Amino acid sequence: MTTETHLYLITGATGNTGDTTVRLLLQRGHRVRAFVHGVDHRSESLAAAGAEIVVGDLLDFNAVRAAMEGVDGAYFCYPIAPGLLEATAFFAQAATDAGVRAVVNMSQISAREDAKSHAAQNHWVGERLLDRTPMLTAHVRPTFFAEWLDWYWATDGKSGVIRLPMGDGRHAPIAGEDQAYVIAGILEHPEAHDRKIYPPVGPVELDQHGIAAALSRALGIPVHYEPIEIAEFSEGLANKGFPAHLVQHLSAVVQDYRDGIFAGTNDYVETIGGKSPMTVEEYAQAHREAFGHDGPYAIPAPANAS
Repeated sequence: MTTETHLYLITGATGNTGDTTVRLLLQRGHRVRAFVHGVDHRSESLAAAGAEIVVGDLLDFNAVRAAMEGVDGAYFCYPIAPGLLEATAFFAQAATDAGVRAVVNMSQISAREDAKSHAAQNHWVGERLLDRTPMLTAHVRPTFFAEWLDWYWATDGKSGVIRLPMGDGRHAPIAGEDQAYVIAGILEHPEAHDRKIYPPVGPVELDQHGIAAALSRALGIPVHYEPIEIAEFSEGLANKGFPAHLVQHLSAVVQDYRDGIFAGTNDYVETIGGKSPMTVEEYAQAHREAFGHDGPYAIPAPANAS
């Protein structure tokens, strides 16, 4: 536990990275203000752990400004949805006005000036906006989350299948909770990370067939990867009712994946976060319940498939 305590504002506090970030900072003796969309069992659990719960919307400047009062460091995490640049501008202005010293920004590995994904391009612009403030800023650009493993998972109870358009691409899946260690580490010691970009990854780079084999070992059932085309992937997501903004983003980044943008390994989780990231097998074992049913993004096979 640290001997110097600070107040941190964590947005997306009930999400895959935010929840663990809140808990880590509390465990280390800091005060945490958790910014959430609404009160539910997740926010109540954070409150029970000692967090101050603030309900608000990142697109409401007054709510964001009020949440910044007295804050030393903040974590900015916006979903894949319209409004990112407006939210980033509100966040940057409110944090600057409040004298916030450091910000960690959740971006993505596909963020670049010429990104085909509208969301990824906006993330790149958002990074540049934050870098123009007087605050210490760091950007986290993770590869695909390990949570993709169960989000796109389909099962009949006896076997599992991953239907994705990833081609021969490779990546090292990283769990949201492992990323939280990097986020917390930067917030506690921001000086060394100012204007830095970190793409945290898991410990082992695999193609989709390798991921399927790892899941099979962990779950004790046959699992295989069934490659599909990007057009089928996009249509499947649209048919499930996912927003057009999200479908456009996902369709663009799977092409990035094929092109090698998501590949590579590094030791940021160990060197900044102070822990070893979970392997695919460890993630599946820790989240076994999620593999007992189809994931929300699972792309169904065509009705006439044999």
